Amino acid sequence: MLGKRFMMRAGRAMVLGPALCLLAGTGAAAQELEISAVWTDHAVIQRGAPVIVEGRAAPGQRISARLGNEASQARADGTGRFALAFAPRPASAEPVALTLEAGGRRLERRDLLVGDVWLCSGQSNMEFALSRALNGEAEAARAADPALRLLQVPKGQAFTPQTGFAAPVQWTASTPESAAGFSAACWFMARELRRQRGVPVGAIHASWGGSKVNPWLDPQAGAALAGADDMALLRLYEKDPLAAVTRFAPRWQDWYRVQGKAAPWADPDVLAWQPVPAITGWQAWQGTPLAANTIATVWLRRQIVLDKAQAEAASGAAARLHLGVLDDMDMTFVNGRAVGNTFGWDEERAYRLPPGTLHEGVNEVLVAVTNTYGNGGFASAPDRLMLELGDGARLALVDGWRFAIAPVVGDPPRAPWDANAGIGLMHNRMIAPLGRFAMQGAAWYQGESDVGTPDYAARMAGLIAGWRARFGAGLKVLVVQLANYGAPADHPVASGWAQMRDMQRRIAAADPAAALVSAIDLGERTDIHPANKLTLAERLAMAAQGQPMPMPLSARREADGRVRIGLAGIAGGLHAWSAQGPIGFELCDAAAACSFARAAIDGDSVLLEGDGKPVAEVRYAWADNPVVNLYDGRMLPVPGFSLPVSD
Repeated sequence: MLGKRFMMRAGRAMVLGPALCLLAGTGAAAQELEISAVWTDHAVIQRGAPVIVEGRAAPGQRISARLGNEASQARADGTGRFALAFAPRPASAEPVALTLEAGGRRLERRDLLVGDVWLCSGQSNMEFALSRALNGEAEAARAADPALRLLQVPKGQAFTPQTGFAAPVQWTASTPESAAGFSAACWFMARELRRQRGVPVGAIHASWGGSKVNPWLDPQAGAALAGADDMALLRLYEKDPLAAVTRFAPRWQDWYRVQGKAAPWADPDVLAWQPVPAITGWQAWQGTPLAANTIATVWLRRQIVLDKAQAEAASGAAARLHLGVLDDMDMTFVNGRAVGNTFGWDEERAYRLPPGTLHEGVNEVLVAVTNTYGNGGFASAPDRLMLELGDGARLALVDGWRFAIAPVVGDPPRAPWDANAGIGLMHNRMIAPLGRFAMQGAAWYQGESDVGTPDYAARMAGLIAGWRARFGAGLKVLVVQLANYGAPADHPVASGWAQMRDMQRRIAAADPAAALVSAIDLGERTDIHPANKLTLAERLAMAAQGQPMPMPLSARREADGRVRIGLAGIAGGLHAWSAQGPIGFELCDAAAACSFARAAIDGDSVLLEGDGKPVAEVRYAWADNPVVNLYDGRMLPVPGFSLPVSD
């Protein structure tokens, strides 16, 4: 959904088997002794936590190691894996070295500091670079700090958990060069923690613009939420993509039949077709509804006529249908058979056509393209569209395309291998290689792509549980509540963004080791990527330090008919900016009919005036782009929420 405007369009670097090494070296000899890819020179070790160093050696081999003056030994198991354990260490800016020896080989990692380590993850607002932030160039210019260390995780995906990243990684000290392209929110937060704590800080950034929460789940959470069928589909796709698409297609077709009341893949003439104006994005299709509204599912149709010789050449397993880049996702059929399903606004489609798919005469190619954000449709040059026959001949498919806007709304079912919504694909390549590298906490800024996901809270619970199992049971998790964005509302409205904010609030409220950090006042109406990441990071640092954040507790009906909103985490009293009282509160009845309510501050509570009508629910800042003015003395906003009213 997000990230198409300016985020790096990284294609999927899929891995079809276990990683061969942990980036400790190259060549056959390097396989004899390796350590986890996260252990490089200049790393920061989490203070006060057991230090676990994982790696590989020859099966059964004994490994001797030293971290500073402390020694440790381990023996590799039957698969060659080992884990060395060292005692917890106090914070120290005095560099130490890690050395390992086994089988006559020696590895060393130098200049290791001990302090606090934080993981920053999510989608494009976490990925947003420091150089793009407000005053970002000036901030980057003075970013030098030898005790603030950064680790940028490269984008990559895999079907199974890996021990190596998609590319080599290296911890670096914060410098103008290393900080400029790093996550702005993460770097600002780490800098604030350095200033406040005076100990070394390590920041690990692993984000992907547009990603849902699903790709970040570990296999345990993925299996619990997606079920055995989807996990089996994912394993099948790794081995045989066409077989997996064939098995997944009925789910997609059932979704379409419910809304579309037809099966165009079996009978294309049920739709009214028009010539495709150009092999371009839909915004350029002037004179069509897509020029004004690109959020749609659109059928693309192309007939391919093959003579006998061409049909025979196409009968080989090497025949492929090339569709170029399609923005965002497609479900592709040839002669009624599903042959491909891909998400990716930067990924070329090249679908293998098994023998028997094509035949002499007229062949029907139907492609359902669903766009969820920004421009959609064709996103590469026309010459990328072709049919590649088994004998190497290529038939251009530049001309002759027709289109029909599908009578459906919303997104189709997403496949388990979907790049931005599939199960665990980003975890497997971007989180799993971190191993059991101890951390103090994680900051999570994501949710825009999951607006409308009803069980988002359950998915987040699985994500957090997986992180704590990996990085430490006491891992503190900071959840950013989405910023305001979109058209303002002058009356109570339904809002998917407000629902997401309330789910984020509930997730944090239900977890004693989590905190909600609201960005509800930091957004920009016309830009989904607000540039003010400094204020957000200052709030993240406050939460990381254990300072309580404003949170609603209850909504109770008073004897005089007013409703009292109890709040926790207020410091310095409540303040209504630029008005006599707070704005943005609503009273709703049991049927969710809502009206704005007059509000007044009463200590650390807010009192709402009723209008004599029954009240079942209170909502605050309930809009995609609400205007809020209720803050505590630290200039922290009260987050958006919905609460039932009790007596």
